[in-house]
Amino acid sequence: MATEHPEEPELIEDAPEPPMDPGVSETADDGRSGHLPGVPEAGSDGPGVPQVDGHGGHTPAQTEGIHDEAGRHSSPGHETAAEHDHAATDDEECCGGSCHCGEDGEKRAIADGAGAEAAGGEPTNVTEDGELANLEFTEPTEGKSQPLPGESHGEDSERPDKRVGVPDGVDLDTPGYSIRSEMNDIETPDEKTWFMELDEAVIQADRCIQCGTCVAACPSDSIGIGDDGLPELVKMCTGCSLCWDFCPRGGMRYERQWKITGGEDNVKGAGDPITEFSARVEEDWRHSSQDGGVVTGVLIQLMEEGEIDGALIASESEEDPWKAEGFMATSPEELKANTGTIYNQTMALGHLDFSQWEDKFEKDWEDISLAVVGTPCEIEGIRALQDFDWEYGSQEEGVRAIDYRIALMCTKNFNYQSLIGEELQEERGIDIDNVGKMDVLHGKLMVDDKEGERILEEDIENFHDAALKGCNECADFTGFCADLTVGSVGSSDEYSSVIVRTEQGLNAWEATEPHLDYHDLEDKSAVGKLQGWDKKKAFESLERPFEPDAPRFIDYEDHAENYGTVKNPHDDDH
Repeated sequence: MATEHPEEPELIEDAPEPPMDPGVSETADDGRSGHLPGVPEAGSDGPGVPQVDGHGGHTPAQTEGIHDEAGRHSSPGHETAAEHDHAATDDEECCGGSCHCGEDGEKRAIADGAGAEAAGGEPTNVTEDGELANLEFTEPTEGKSQPLPGESHGEDSERPDKRVGVPDGVDLDTPGYSIRSEMNDIETPDEKTWFMELDEAVIQADRCIQCGTCVAACPSDSIGIGDDGLPELVKMCTGCSLCWDFCPRGGMRYERQWKITGGEDNVKGAGDPITEFSARVEEDWRHSSQDGGVVTGVLIQLMEEGEIDGALIASESEEDPWKAEGFMATSPEELKANTGTIYNQTMALGHLDFSQWEDKFEKDWEDISLAVVGTPCEIEGIRALQDFDWEYGSQEEGVRAIDYRIALMCTKNFNYQSLIGEELQEERGIDIDNVGKMDVLHGKLMVDDKEGERILEEDIENFHDAALKGCNECADFTGFCADLTVGSVGSSDEYSSVIVRTEQGLNAWEATEPHLDYHDLEDKSAVGKLQGWDKKKAFESLERPFEPDAPRFIDYEDHAENYGTVKNPHDDDH
């Protein structure tokens, strides 16, 4: 058959079709029989003949897979050169029902996929000679979806996932939690309290005191510490209620915890201590410590006598001057290096996961004994946690390991950025890198430089805006739930006031006593007066009844009634 390309052999697949295709090995109406030339018999190993449609042409599915000798592709609507020549020489008859002769002067192959279409219809990995070439892949982008070939993600282009046909005023964002009740009539079970309730009533209400009790209590490790030093949800909340129950500003009635820990008289005055002293350490390292250095002295003696393996204390951040961080000291040297007081919270009880400190202990976790030094609210939290046999997730071994609880006398604590960044650096121009000591004493905030010179002495009330707002509700100045309470009120300069509250505290005192210069507490009335003042301030701030004889845990709904908090933040799209 004459063609415009005599050098190309004729393809059997592109041969002119008879008026009626008898198929393979079938008898035609004119009596002819046999198979098409060049096509293997049925059952042989060679390729078979594609089926034909009712008009004698190949079905679209087959024509997409037929190549001519040069590698060009036949597809619906685009005949091969051989088919076109036949149509022109055979009485100008059309070459079949699927032919679109003359519609497009350019004969091109169409391949599947956006890549071929973007390339003008040619397969991107087939050369002009019909040879397969290596595929080239686009490196995936990072931080955004990968554009398809032929698309652009510029500012003026439309993304492939753009929603179209959205009626005006319709919001297609992810629905809030209220969708549960709207679609399925599901109500929050009465017995469940979620982290969302804690977040609504305490954290977002600016009442969090950063004690870390919620982190320690969570059995599913769903609560972590955010960059802002506040608790945050790091994975799905199970609604176990423990974070709410143990929060000293949420579900825990802290005055009830005083009574559970110390008895009937532990809610009067400064509590019901065993004994009280004014004391100081006589070693040289004391001069860089707070007051008499008693806390560090007690911890060193307990560690040297094998009573404890470590102590959870506060340490100054390496990056931010005078910012406290939780630290596990496991040697006397580490204790001496971190002596002194830093006036911001560390989320202390959120650092009881031993996996943070596994390089510091050689014993099995269940055999470790610890002491913790913290503010009264932190001691309330650990006491309550230890009163129950519930599992506390990755913090479980750390919670159970604490055998000594030492409280620091405290009227309030501070937000680091507010106190250091705004009040001291910005408002008063103090070079925080040159500060050597900071103390709150006799109602004054006192700051000394590294040479020991006093650079600031100012009424503590002037720094009220930098204090944690939740501290206003605390009536526990003297650490009613501690084994030992240590502070400066009631003793002269360079001495610490020590209140021994429990038998465990007495053991710690007796281990340390031979290494101390001490005498009876100098001014018990000063401690009592400040404790009374602290309670008065708390009663003014508390929006719930102060009831030492009421149940330890406060239902969220009761709290919401008192504080005007949303009762079901899930259903109100918190």
